[in-house]
Amino acid sequence: MKIYVCYGAWTRKIGTHKHPCGEADKALREAGYDPEVVKVYGLGPLPMFLQPKRRKIKELTGQTWVPVLEMDDGSTITGSKEIIEWAHQNPSDPAAATAG
Repeated sequence: MKIYVCYGAWTRKIGTHKHPCGEADKALREAGYDPEVVKVYGLGPLPMFLQPKRRKIKELTGQTWVPVLEMDDGSTITGSKEIIEWAHQNPSDPAAATAG
């Protein structure tokens, strides 16, 4: 399992905004997963030549936004809300389902 993030998986708030990549990573870890974190840098709407590390995201999903969760079977979940929801519904550790 890999989670593709922009610059990092930090969870600190900037004003009232929580960083979506960090929130998705946090939800996975709280659900008992330990995903490989892949930093792709850049920004979704920028031209691809300015952000070559996002080519993998484009290949996987057809778009360039992160976070993206790549499962071991190659399937993907795109977006922080979707990843968080999946993590809550599919805990790796059954005890994690009651903890969060």
